[in-house]
Amino acid sequence: MYYIGVDLGGTNIAVGLVTREGSIVNKRSVPTGADRPFEEIFADMGKCTLALLDENGILADEVDCVGIGTPGTVDPDQGVLLYANNFKYGRNVPMRGLMQQYINKPVYLGNDANAAALGEVIAGAAKGVKNAVMVTLGTGVGGGIVIDGRVYEGQYSAAGEFGHIVLICGGEPCSCGRKGCWEAYASATALVRQTKEAMESHPESLMHRIVKEAGKVSGRTAFDAARQGDAAGQQVVDRYIFYIAEGLLDLINIFRPEVLIIGGGICNEGERLLNPLRAYLRANSYGEGLLPEQRLEVAKLGNDAGIIGAALMHA
Repeated sequence: MYYIGVDLGGTNIAVGLVTREGSIVNKRSVPTGADRPFEEIFADMGKCTLALLDENGILADEVDCVGIGTPGTVDPDQGVLLYANNFKYGRNVPMRGLMQQYINKPVYLGNDANAAALGEVIAGAAKGVKNAVMVTLGTGVGGGIVIDGRVYEGQYSAAGEFGHIVLICGGEPCSCGRKGCWEAYASATALVRQTKEAMESHPESLMHRIVKEAGKVSGRTAFDAARQGDAAGQQVVDRYIFYIAEGLLDLINIFRPEVLIIGGGICNEGERLLNPLRAYLRANSYGEGLLPEQRLEVAKLGNDAGIIGAALMHA
């Protein structure tokens, strides 16, 4: 028996054929075109799913269910996306019904970060543990919680919105409408903003040359400059890591997971990111010296985590 996992992202829709053990047999993707009407997006999602089954010689009778991991808040019982901050169409979308027009199987919905966290527990950085928390640092800051091997979704699958914990009261405005959210400081979007601000204050910084060569400011700009000994770039990196670490400490104090997983493109910095994070957590964790050091890992599965977690969220 196979399971279909769909990871609905702002850039791409990824669809995978997954085994019960969490292995991806094959996968396909199509551009999301997030500005389009949701009917068009789901038409592409359904066609991509059918094409995946066809090219692998799998009949619909061999599929147990379909799981969709989507940004936003869902009503899993009704199969409806209630709200997605980063999609223009993202209110009261009947995802289950739309998908079942293409494949008449049980369709389950879950938040994409929750699905990714479950995928990492099943087959990735937290394989073999029962309790894990995952934080994704991307355009925003998302999260997923796994307790006793199951995703903790909360009402309407709305748990795990870590990015909207307030880090600094009255601070930077957030896309959710509040001010000072962790997302406004620790997301890749926030890092780009912080880099631009530092460049304005430091015309001598190597960051200007790096941006000229690259053609744009990115999440790598300050890290690349810091690697070359640029003081302004290092200040941006140090401050950004501080913002990440402060939010992580809150999550550790709330959940005390066996493994804390970090995902997102910024994790490509590897130990340059992890070493100072681990040092800060070690020095500032509640019960320092009395409790075991928090295990901090980088997500291993990339986009596959969302596919695997979505496919098996109700297996």
